Amino acid sequence: MIPDLTPIFQEYERLRSGADALFEKIRSDFPTCVSCREGCSDCCNALFDLPLVEAMYINRAFGAKFGYGPERSAILARASETDRHLTRIKRDLFRAEKAGEAPEKIMEEAARIKSRCPLLGDDERCVLYEARPITCRVYGVPTAIGGRGHVCGLAAFEKGTAYPTVFMDKMYERLDALSRDIQEAVGSRFSELHEVYVPLSMALLTSYDETYLGIGPAPREKA
Repeated sequence: MIPDLTPIFQEYERLRSGADALFEKIRSDFPTCVSCREGCSDCCNALFDLPLVEAMYINRAFGAKFGYGPERSAILARASETDRHLTRIKRDLFRAEKAGEAPEKIMEEAARIKSRCPLLGDDERCVLYEARPITCRVYGVPTAIGGRGHVCGLAAFEKGTAYPTVFMDKMYERLDALSRDIQEAVGSRFSELHEVYVPLSMALLTSYDETYLGIGPAPREKA
């Protein structure tokens, strides 16, 4: 049986609120630099993965809003198509790594890849906007990952100028800790469950049930 994970998800919501506050503070201080506006979907084509806590949260939010019906089916169909596309992309990047290509070059190549989010509607608006990932929430302002700065290509932040920056490594540390909290709370037999990252498409398609979470004894093999 899956225990009540509400306290962990509430902690995630507080972290998410903190990310929102950082974004709004930077946008307030530099309104001419932040280009985010309703209907812009540039960040909805980026390639990134979600930690366990965020994947499960979004999966639950999706299930609560789209319990059944043609709209849910259409979104899941897009998710399935996207996931197949991402599998091919990751396979090619893995091959490049095995062939000896520099990690920096592979990361730069991955950053240029565009993949339309299955939650992006025909009107270029997110159908699950209120539960969108933290990465989406801070996309339009300067961020730093592993010491390297990033900013939306549509923003007007000038190169060489110092701006307030969202340090994503700290966000990821908090997210990883919450994912570990889930592993411990469910008593998973999978010691690396908290380290699993998945694209949003897979988060929508996955059933985060007792089998996936590794709750209880492993199934006995048939003789």
